[in-house]
Amino acid sequence: MGPLVPSIISNEFDLIIALILGFGFGFILEQSGFSSSKKLVGLFYGYNFVVIKVFMTAGLTAMIGVLAFSHFGLLDISIVYINPTFLKSAIIGGLIMGVGFIIGGFCPGTSVCASAIGKWDGMVFILGSVFGIYFFMEIYPLISDMYFDGAMGALTMPQILGISEVSFALIMSAMTAGIFVMVSFIQSRVNKIPFELPKKKVVRMSILAIVPILIIAVTGFMPNRLERIEAKANDPENLKAAELKALDSDKLAIEIVNNYYNWNIIDVRSPEEYKSWHLPLSINIPLDSILNREWETYFKQDFKKNIYYSDDIDQTKKAFALAEVIGKADNYILNSTSKEFRTMFFEPHTLQAGASKETVKYYNFREETGKQMNDLKKSLERFHSAPKIKKMRKVQGGCA
Repeated sequence: MGPLVPSIISNEFDLIIALILGFGFGFILEQSGFSSSKKLVGLFYGYNFVVIKVFMTAGLTAMIGVLAFSHFGLLDISIVYINPTFLKSAIIGGLIMGVGFIIGGFCPGTSVCASAIGKWDGMVFILGSVFGIYFFMEIYPLISDMYFDGAMGALTMPQILGISEVSFALIMSAMTAGIFVMVSFIQSRVNKIPFELPKKKVVRMSILAIVPILIIAVTGFMPNRLERIEAKANDPENLKAAELKALDSDKLAIEIVNNYYNWNIIDVRSPEEYKSWHLPLSINIPLDSILNREWETYFKQDFKKNIYYSDDIDQTKKAFALAEVIGKADNYILNSTSKEFRTMFFEPHTLQAGASKETVKYYNFREETGKQMNDLKKSLERFHSAPKIKKMRKVQGGCA
């Protein structure tokens, strides 16, 4: 249901929204004439092109919607599943389905639409589909090699053409308008009626066409969500704000030992650096992954404080600024590096003879606190207290 669920509407309403959309989809199909086999096969005989008009309108609307929602951060396109391309099986399967469409008068989706309003031909088509599925299952071991032959991966048309998504959207919009005129011309010739484009209709359709063109233009020229966040995070004022909410190593060590449950300690270095060594109880969110959706719960919560650290103070400040822009958590930074923290508490140098009381005091404090942090880490690991990472999965779906 993205981008509505879960970003805007809670997961509890997922099935309810699916039900509403399902009723709406069926209603539009029926009102468009997709429950009539005579109207559907008109596409192949040239006397009725309602199928191609509805499909291209739906495809264009979906394409522009995905483009706009992705641009403004409402839809994470990286988790949208793209069907992999198997060229040979796609061509053979397309030919088989096309023949079945002509003979039966329906595709799988429209047959359900026809059945829902009591049409026997739709019901018979569904029955035939069930037998077809069973037959495919039985012969699948014999054709599995052919089925996966010609694998080309998850391709998109902009990738194939080597152009941007915005450019492809503009091309598709122009092609759709041209195809509408072309099929109207063919339909008038086949039905032997005069071909004309009423002026009022042309004006009305031209005005409607402005809307998708404007949306595409906006996505092409306006900065996207990530670019806007980066611009705000790079603002010197936001970076300077990190200095006002900085903790030194001693203060953080005390918080880890006594109040660890109030903090998310976030290491923004690379995974390799994190694995080599990291602060006790810390989690790894690399700086270049902070804006990934799986981490958003850490930045949008307000019951724990977040503190960021790395081996580069500027990098730490950048993480702080990004978190300030995208969330509402109470954010802090460690004003020293992980290497300095490690040296202070886990690799203490040998005290020199005649060291001052102040130096001895700090030395003993850090040695004892380092042991306490190690003991705490072992204790919590024993109870499987490692942070849970929100796993993102590909959104799959589509129409048969």
